[in-house]
Amino acid sequence: LVDDCVEGLPEEGVLQVVDFGCGKSYLTFAVHHLLKELRGREVRIAGVEREADVVADCRGVAERMGLEEIEFHQSEIADFAHDGPVDLAVSLHACDTATDDALARAVGWQAGVILAVPCCQHEFADGLAIDDLAAVHRHGILHERLAALVTDALRAEALEVCGYRTRVVEFIDLEHTAKNVLLRAVRREPGAADQRRRVERAEAYRGLRGMLGVETTRLEQQLGPEFLERVGG
Repeated sequence: LVDDCVEGLPEEGVLQVVDFGCGKSYLTFAVHHLLKELRGREVRIAGVEREADVVADCRGVAERMGLEEIEFHQSEIADFAHDGPVDLAVSLHACDTATDDALARAVGWQAGVILAVPCCQHEFADGLAIDDLAAVHRHGILHERLAALVTDALRAEALEVCGYRTRVVEFIDLEHTAKNVLLRAVRREPGAADQRRRVERAEAYRGLRGMLGVETTRLEQQLGPEFLERVGG
């Protein structure tokens, strides 16, 4: 899935990658192997993780492997600052609104490609109540799944408003994990067509948010005033 997005990355120079909520960094090292060993690119990767002991373990692995181009940082996603541009931002199973923080940071850096696999979306679960879907809300498991689906739909529309071509695709077979939705966003070329697309998607975003009875979201607030102005927040 990452390899499919390589065409959206700069053709020359060092690729700058950020892995949000990297955990034990299996994905971090795999992306490094793909881009450097298989694609022959120079790459620098920053792994972001809030647990100090996990960060220490990852640093130890990178040191033993001699991978000086991979750095690990102990930080909350929303607080992480990156020095310079970011070409690829990935987020694998950042829990609940941590995914929104990752998306907002990536958009703020104007990352060329964003890949995010959300996890445990609870933001709308308590307040979501659509009259015509009372039969869905009556059943806890259906209500939770609906809340997760509309959360990801809003995220996808928000990325479109921010200038990305966005697709929601299956990340992995359901037999491996039920958390198998991937948000794949590639930055569009700026211009008149991009601006028209942003206006169209902002209208769609407002309509979906209104239908859900949602006043605002974590992602909206993290994206800031420019986004809120576009969507009428």
